[in-house]
Amino acid sequence: MKTMLAIISNALCRMTGRNAGAQTVSELLTGLSEYVALTSPPPPASAQTQRQPPKPPPVSTRAAQLVSGQSSEQPVGPGARVVVSRSFADFTPQATFDIKKCDLHRLEEGPPLKAELTRDQGLQYYRTMQTVRRMELKADQLYKQKIIRGFCHLYDGQEACAAGIEASINPTDHLITAYRAHGYTYTRGVSIKEILAELTGRKGGVAKGKGGSMHMYAPHFYGGNGIVGAQVPLGAGIALACQYQGNDQLCVTLYGDGAANQGQLFESFNMAALWKLPCIFICENNKYGMGTSVERASASTDYYKRGDFIPGIRVDGMDVLCVREATKFAADHCRSGKGPIIMELQTYRYHGHSMSDPGVSYRTREEIQEVRTKSDPISMLKERMLSNNMASVEEFKEIDVDIRKQVEEAAQFATSDPEPPLEDLCNHIFCNNPPLEVRGTNPWSKLKSVSKT
Repeated sequence: MKTMLAIISNALCRMTGRNAGAQTVSELLTGLSEYVALTSPPPPASAQTQRQPPKPPPVSTRAAQLVSGQSSEQPVGPGARVVVSRSFADFTPQATFDIKKCDLHRLEEGPPLKAELTRDQGLQYYRTMQTVRRMELKADQLYKQKIIRGFCHLYDGQEACAAGIEASINPTDHLITAYRAHGYTYTRGVSIKEILAELTGRKGGVAKGKGGSMHMYAPHFYGGNGIVGAQVPLGAGIALACQYQGNDQLCVTLYGDGAANQGQLFESFNMAALWKLPCIFICENNKYGMGTSVERASASTDYYKRGDFIPGIRVDGMDVLCVREATKFAADHCRSGKGPIIMELQTYRYHGHSMSDPGVSYRTREEIQEVRTKSDPISMLKERMLSNNMASVEEFKEIDVDIRKQVEEAAQFATSDPEPPLEDLCNHIFCNNPPLEVRGTNPWSKLKSVSKT
């Protein structure tokens, strides 16, 4: 130890010009410190006040600092550590993306081939789709625990359809769909708590616990309908009401590829075309009607051409920007007085037809995994935003954590809220009617129906 101290001390004496070497370790450290202070160049004038952060890397630091817009810059001095975070100004506020060309029927031109996306829009679309995904996965869990009973058709995989449609119509426009309705119930303004509580049959559900999975409603949203294809003529009727009232509103009428061969669809198409109703008929083609592939069920799988005399477009339903631009195009078509239009959204469901269908007896697990890997709508939007510096990984993680928390809280409510009492069974049969008596299961059993509660 003494030999090593002597060697270092002698070397320091030669560098500094001193005659006496250090006798102890503390003296040696003091000498080294003085040498570094003498030989280090002075800090530049700008650094004596505050150092400017370098150009931000593609991935930011803490998401909390992003939200608050606060910076972690510190004055720089000898030995000071600089920590740099990013503010909103560091992100690209808007970007333009190439989107897939739509196939057209009876149209000279279709939706644009480029879509503009702002940072705020992208984060909103991501939050919407991720919320629907987490909500449906929670419904899957509750069903397997036998807390949700009966029919339950999940929407995971098809989130871009609901998010893209809602982004391109007005809140006062109307929407009606089939029984895979949870996603649209959420995008039309119903909370996660009310949706999950309805699935578990609780009083706090959106339909007071009496509708279940297929019968949820909201202002300008006419539900979930359990009869295959029955919502299509209803949607045409809603569009007729819009035309009759002259309010510049329209109706989005959705059905699946499994309902596309129903006779009532073609009757509705005919009437809508004759009267030029402001109706967007949308076929969500998820490739399978229950367990039957579209190729085995339909002689023609060009569902966007099924209206014959009605114009149609076929759209990539896994890309929220494609869906948004196509629906804007269709809405402009209807509002301009040209009558109805048909859209086919090519999409995919990850779950089976319903919770009673494992979903792998008529398709392979590899097929499902390939779609998840190559075409997942949430991952596609996330990668677009990250690659164009519109958001950070930490920001997406923070959104995910917040959504998981909301879904868990909603699930707690859905499992603890009381079931509706028997006296509520016949309520809301009519709207704004005085109370009336309803016969029960036998002539002497009487129940009361109240319109408002």
